[in-house]
Amino acid sequence: MRWSARSRAVLAGLVLTGTLGGCGVLPPLPDPVPSDIVPSTPVDLSPAAGGDALSPDGFDAVERMAVRIRNVGCEELSTGSGFAIDEHTLITNKHVVADSKDLEVSTYDGHDITVGATSTAGLADLAVVRTTDPLPSHPELARSDPERGDHVTVVGYPAGGELTVTEGEVMGTTRDPLNANLGEVLLTDAPVEPGSSGSAALDDQGRVIGVVYAKTADDNSLLVPLSTLQDMLADDTAFTPAKGC
Repeated sequence: MRWSARSRAVLAGLVLTGTLGGCGVLPPLPDPVPSDIVPSTPVDLSPAAGGDALSPDGFDAVERMAVRIRNVGCEELSTGSGFAIDEHTLITNKHVVADSKDLEVSTYDGHDITVGATSTAGLADLAVVRTTDPLPSHPELARSDPERGDHVTVVGYPAGGELTVTEGEVMGTTRDPLNANLGEVLLTDAPVEPGSSGSAALDDQGRVIGVVYAKTADDNSLLVPLSTLQDMLADDTAFTPAKGC
């Protein structure tokens, strides 16, 4: 579909949603994850809604599967988000893990997760991170890409801070303005900020329908569609070991 008048400014103002430190001098690490994390919007994941029950510490499955990623590079530090797809596999963006000296991954409750290998895709802004430590929770993948008007929930760590849940709806599809060879991507009005890169976008049942990778000049969000993620995960040649700095 064509861009609406509301979103034609995207090519002039796309923002990758990872946060970057200054060049030349490594900034200090962000403060630890707060102990009183509260999402901005609650998500109903009760069994009646098709989701999992709360864990003993009061967090639902959507919140437990999201991780915060700190990429300590040679000259700067960046932060992003990611989410588990099984007990030892995370999905995030390629630009979140690029040029890394060390990746620091932490869970919703502040636990550090030891990272094993990291691989990045050549086609889309996607990366796979294998972990040595088990991850606390992982969601299901949806059966298909969402339709225009479908509800969407984004779970991540904007600005490298608190776990945050935002909501919106799918506005449609458009050609990817950052990677022409990727083809169609999803456009939503769910709010995202720098640091939201790699966040899971979920449907009403808490199933993954896409991966956040950028925001537009008029504050819409761009998602790598579920179908693209699935195709690449099924292709043994899609991901190659990430290059460090």
